Amino acid sequence: LVFTEEDKYGLYSNLLFKYFLAEGVVCGHDLFVASAKEHPDHILKELPAPLLDDTYRNELGEEATAVKSEDFQDSMKIAWRYQNLPKIEASPTTSTKFGHYYDVSKTMSPELFQSVKWHSFYLHEELSLQPKMKTCNMNSAYARLLQSIQRIIYQEGFDGSDPQKKQKNILRIGIQSLGSMLWGDDICSSDTPEDINSLTKFLYVLRGLLRKSLSACIITVPAHLIQNKAIMERVTNLSDTVVGLESFIGSERETNPLYKDYHGLVHVHQIPRLNSLICDVSDTKDLAFRLKRKLFTIERLHLPPDLSDTVSRASKQDLAESAKLLSSGCGAMAIGKKHLDF
Repeated sequence: LVFTEEDKYGLYSNLLFKYFLAEGVVCGHDLFVASAKEHPDHILKELPAPLLDDTYRNELGEEATAVKSEDFQDSMKIAWRYQNLPKIEASPTTSTKFGHYYDVSKTMSPELFQSVKWHSFYLHEELSLQPKMKTCNMNSAYARLLQSIQRIIYQEGFDGSDPQKKQKNILRIGIQSLGSMLWGDDICSSDTPEDINSLTKFLYVLRGLLRKSLSACIITVPAHLIQNKAIMERVTNLSDTVVGLESFIGSERETNPLYKDYHGLVHVHQIPRLNSLICDVSDTKDLAFRLKRKLFTIERLHLPPDLSDTVSRASKQDLAESAKLLSSGCGAMAIGKKHLDF
């Protein structure tokens, strides 16, 4: 269960959401897309176009050249006595290729995503089909969604306890903007919501369904609207991976020269620890992302070493605070030759 905290305007979290679904299409997995805001059919039509292994270098050659030129310009700015020091790799991954590459400037061809089996859950259509429903102390929308997921798992043969007669496959579940007002939940609009445990009940049951089935799920939640911190702590404990995206749009960092190369920060709040009763809390605090013309890239945050007179006092203080966040544990991750790109 991957839990993604949306950025303020939902631009980059929606992009990660589509990457998760696009990877499922390329791998031939079944899809289940649920949303109360945007129709799942429209989401599938806007998936990024994949690049084949033998062509992605040619397609992304321009950007690779641009990155090299940026590195060359940065090396010209650094004093000569720093150039002989060992260079820290910007990538948090190994050099082994993982997953597939996607071009965000193009959409996936309809023939490609129609080649896989997919199911959709649009809340407004479900409410019109079944106006009344017993909720068993849970939000009606959440109960409908759980029943739909459970039906797909059992009918399509993803139940792990039942021997599968057909070839095994994986179900990828994507739920967009869970917990928002569109789902009928008031945790984003009130500090003391009427049904404070509705979302946690949903995640508890959903996690049970995921544990006994061949499935994986990604959920995006507008966490910046949830003022009750106790709810967020419970949601974090019920998730395996918790990642937050902080966009620079509309903030002071958007015009800060220290962050001119990036569009936002990536906060890894929790990573899964297999065969353990507790989940690991990552100490990785120096990851940033930027959206290029064709690529969405997650990199280590590199701040400029020069504190010239052109940098304001607030920027210097921000640089000092950011330097404190750089932990020694992050350096061990940066052993690869490539960025964590998609």
